[in-house]
Amino acid sequence: MTALAATSAGATTSTAGEVTGEQEYVVLFAEGTPSEAAHAAVAAAGGTIVSENTDVGVATVVTTATDFSEVAAEQGVIEGTAQNRVIADVPAARAGGEAKKHDEAEAEVRAAGAGASAAKHVAGGKGNGNGNGKGKPVAEPLAPLQWDMQAIGATADGSYKWETGKKGVLVGIIDTGIDGSHPDIAPNFNAELSRNFTVDVPFDANGDPIDGPCEEEADQSCEDAADVDEDGHGTHVASTIGAPINGIGIAGVAPNVSLVNLRAGQDSGYFFLQPSLDALTYAGKVGVDVVNMSYYVDPWLFNCSSHPADSPEDQAEQRTIVAAMQRALDFARLRGVTLVSAAGNGATDYTKAISDASSPDFADVPGEVAYARDLLDPASCVSTPSEADGVISVSSIGQSGRKAYYSDYGNGYVDVAAPGGDVYDTAGNTRDITKATLAAYPKALAEANGEIDADGNPTVEYVVKSCDAAGTTCGYYQYLQGTSMASPHAAGVAALIVSRYGLPDVFRGGKYLPPRVVESLLAKSAVDTACPVPAAFTYTRNLPSGATVTATHTCEGSTANNGFYGAGVVNARKAIGH
Repeated sequence: MTALAATSAGATTSTAGEVTGEQEYVVLFAEGTPSEAAHAAVAAAGGTIVSENTDVGVATVVTTATDFSEVAAEQGVIEGTAQNRVIADVPAARAGGEAKKHDEAEAEVRAAGAGASAAKHVAGGKGNGNGNGKGKPVAEPLAPLQWDMQAIGATADGSYKWETGKKGVLVGIIDTGIDGSHPDIAPNFNAELSRNFTVDVPFDANGDPIDGPCEEEADQSCEDAADVDEDGHGTHVASTIGAPINGIGIAGVAPNVSLVNLRAGQDSGYFFLQPSLDALTYAGKVGVDVVNMSYYVDPWLFNCSSHPADSPEDQAEQRTIVAAMQRALDFARLRGVTLVSAAGNGATDYTKAISDASSPDFADVPGEVAYARDLLDPASCVSTPSEADGVISVSSIGQSGRKAYYSDYGNGYVDVAAPGGDVYDTAGNTRDITKATLAAYPKALAEANGEIDADGNPTVEYVVKSCDAAGTTCGYYQYLQGTSMASPHAAGVAALIVSRYGLPDVFRGGKYLPPRVVESLLAKSAVDTACPVPAAFTYTRNLPSGATVTATHTCEGSTANNGFYGAGVVNARKAIGH
């Protein structure tokens, strides 16, 4: 496998509406295709391979042929093609700035941040944070703010007493990156194995800014180091899983496991196919035990095999995304990787007919925009990786234990639930930032966003500062909510299960436990949580603007397994036999 090569040639639109110039595709070959035949087929279709992942039979291809996808479909060894990150010629008026992939649930946390009173600066406690001198873990300084860890028994008086995870257990974070220098991540960060599989995308095919100009990178390139997170999402996820017990900030679910950055997300929060495939296959090859995937593969929230509203090329693209991702997921799982994914923040029942108006959310070709599709047959339109085979799908709960208002759900879709936060889970249904989940935040981002002042103190309500007992080492933390935050709680418990019950891996070191066993123990140790009564639960949100929003979600299933909570809420203490 080779890393995705950077391509920056522009694509433009002719007067006939055709896309011209150099374009980039991910090509999926029929399983078992010899390398020579694969290369010949790409050449016959007018393409040039710039990178190849032979583990799952895909290649990244560039071409100037306007009919590449059509001719490729005629090649017997090519199973499918998907347009991949076309970078357009950029109008001068749009040559600056960057965009962020929008997620309403996660954005809600920052909605009232500007001008709000700053969060409290909490200093470190006594001792070195590793114990109380009697071999027992002590609470971290920000532990009182971690209602999420209390909810799943991951505390000094809970799972930490018996199991904090083993250093040889590797947890891969397939996300926007990890700030490996953060003081509440660095002790557990595995720099040697960490990789960045992405190349920054300055602009989309419409010329709209995405990651921002590459010249803003320190080394004038489009590739970030493997210990960098310029979004913040991946760092939050990583510390939720494995922030150490070290006398500063927080502790994660499994505070002694090793964290491996498997970056597949752009700075802007987009996740494209090729980096996702490369991250998964790499995880399988280097001995990663658990991966967390708090995302879906762009540009389609739901990939439909034959939706009438989609063009034939878009239908083929979506089939390719599903097939290629399943190959990569299978590759990793067969090599011992337990796969955990966020269920999604669309507040929809994935087992029912729904409407998707958000896809495609990234312009692969000039002029492409999202459009509405009624998805009447859920089986023919799937979101990946959360709906893929062998993946644990995690819904989100708030502090009261209710399913979060934004969390997707569905009987047979959700496998387990975990704390992800719900800022409206309050007595008056009003917004309370502390009902989100707190985890690490890169200092560089806080500075760049103006969220800390010249003295290093937070200026917004969603950022918290914590220092060690001596006051010499400080870290920053932010509140976020979403199934993106729920999923790492489940991944952390999965890592504890591998740590506790795994057998020595004689080939690669560390521990090994088959994913099917991890999945079973995770579900069996989850706390059964019944549907609300009545099952049609109405959420009320009294927004800061004064508006009131309501929505009703219906829970189906039994106490032991239902659409809101799956097999139940994960529990760290129960998972390790206590």
